[in-house]
Amino acid sequence: MKIESIQSYLVANGYIVQIRTDTGITGLGQTAYWGYPEAVEAIVKRFENYLIGQNPLRIEHHWQYLYRMSPFKGNALSGAISAIDIALWDIKGKHLDVPVWELLGGNCRDKIRLHLLADQPNPEAMYQAAKSAVSEGFTAIKFDPLVDGFQNMTQDQMIKSVRDIVAAARSGGGSGLDLIAEVHRKLSPMNSIALAEHLAEFNLYFIEDPIQIDSITTQGEMAKRINIPIGNGERLTTIWEFRELLHAGGPQYVRPDVALAGGLTHCKKIAAIAESYHSAVVTHNFLGPLITAASIHLDTSIPNFITQEYTKDDESEQYDFFTTCYKREGGYIPIPTASGLGVELDASRLPPFESMNTAETLLREDGSVAYSV
Repeated sequence: MKIESIQSYLVANGYIVQIRTDTGITGLGQTAYWGYPEAVEAIVKRFENYLIGQNPLRIEHHWQYLYRMSPFKGNALSGAISAIDIALWDIKGKHLDVPVWELLGGNCRDKIRLHLLADQPNPEAMYQAAKSAVSEGFTAIKFDPLVDGFQNMTQDQMIKSVRDIVAAARSGGGSGLDLIAEVHRKLSPMNSIALAEHLAEFNLYFIEDPIQIDSITTQGEMAKRINIPIGNGERLTTIWEFRELLHAGGPQYVRPDVALAGGLTHCKKIAAIAESYHSAVVTHNFLGPLITAASIHLDTSIPNFITQEYTKDDESEQYDFFTTCYKREGGYIPIPTASGLGVELDASRLPPFESMNTAETLLREDGSVAYSV
């Protein structure tokens, strides 16, 4: 069996690749590098020079070849390799007529726990969202508690507004709902520490990405300084970065994205490094059912998984060009049993590309970039 063709699609909010073999088997992959998916498309085009004619089952070898074929690294390269890697695992599963998780070591669990994305603009809406999530069967939610205009608030105003949102989530969800506060890299180390002290009473599952990700060492130090559990890693891409993060900060919730951090091949290794630090894996994704499916196969096969990010957009007409073999049941997804990833693409239904990158960034009242510190 050999790779016959590689089809690229810039579609909706990102990039999808379909690899076809000379036996007629196809595999699907996607990148989570949503900021610059055009760059991923260009990199995959260069990959074609090597991949066409290759045996698609040599996944580890292809990963190493693509990663080492030039001296340049970064998110665009890792995002492109991730898409190819996911598609190759899809092909291998279909070729052997087994779900991908079977090839990754078998199942460590029978269903995948989800945490629902539940951002809300005010405490009243947050209360209702948390209450609704519990009624649907979810046992965890994630939300950004920073309200519009936070960058121009005093520290006291910011802390009080965040506390009100988190308090509403705890009140609406009760003690049966784990709460993840996603800060989206918006704060400085100093005000992150101050904020965390005022959220401890709500027993957060963890606070995620409180600061900019420019320095792995500083991110690790935050895990030592903040008095509540912390989650890091959705923009990191390699085993070396995750190792340095955990070495610097000790046990943390590790947040790889299979469509950015080297695909299933590399994320399985990241999970093993996290396991050596007694750290749980919380897989990242908000970009649709194909990446959800790939994540589920990783989640199924690793012992230290605890919860998968999930948006109900996956179930909407927004993604009607995908057909999936899995279906959510309350706050869980039973592990898939179809061969490969269990996702098929109807290319005739693909919507036009619309970049999520609006070429804008948040400014303070004084005109400075809010995320520079």
